[in-house]
Amino acid sequence: MLMTRREALAGLGLLLTGALPSVAAEKPTAEKTPAADSATKAKVAPAEQIWQDLMDGNRRFREGKPRERTLVPTRQELAKGQAPRVIVLGCSDSRVPPSLVFDKSLGDLFVVRTAGNVADPVGLGSIEYAAEHLHSSLLVVLGHEKCGAVAAAASGGKVESRNLRAIISRINPALKPLREKLKGDELVRAGVEANAALVAETVVAKSRIVAELVEKGSLTVMKAIYRLESGEVSRLA
Repeated sequence: MLMTRREALAGLGLLLTGALPSVAAEKPTAEKTPAADSATKAKVAPAEQIWQDLMDGNRRFREGKPRERTLVPTRQELAKGQAPRVIVLGCSDSRVPPSLVFDKSLGDLFVVRTAGNVADPVGLGSIEYAAEHLHSSLLVVLGHEKCGAVAAAASGGKVESRNLRAIISRINPALKPLREKLKGDELVRAGVEANAALVAETVVAKSRIVAELVEKGSLTVMKAIYRLESGEVSRLA
């Protein structure tokens, strides 16, 4: 019998948490009731409220006044499971760690990071898992100033590595309409924003799961840019 999408995602969740039981230890699990589903939805804050919470955290980060954390009890509680409200698709750049940028702790963000914050199939699958199985309700595509991957694509130089070309090939479409008017640093600056916008569109276009959740209003997609020197995150229209 073929496994349903929900069953597959549930199994992935067990694998990611290391909680997949052996065959001998498996026990039937109760179906989630409509009341339980309603309770889950009732806990979901509106996207604008969640975004404001991220902005409050970003302000604390910029001011150097992060909240104090009780990491040990938080870590122990999260061993039972996770329920992050926010998915962040960000760049792998070492200067842009989402949990620090938004002053968040363990269990707050489901973070997917790739060079150039591109949405490859593995990244898309990770987002689908968080959105459908963990019920995260906000996806933030986070680009940043002086992105090396965008700069590499903007340079137009020859790249020998097939793997690096795979990254650049996903960024080039965002730069194509800009190349006629912009060059050098200006192209990179504009390209960072254009790439974040394209990635946000791509996630919805390439994932039926994400598209359905967005259509139902269960998931909101936002795009933003991180400023390296100031530490400020700015939301894009």
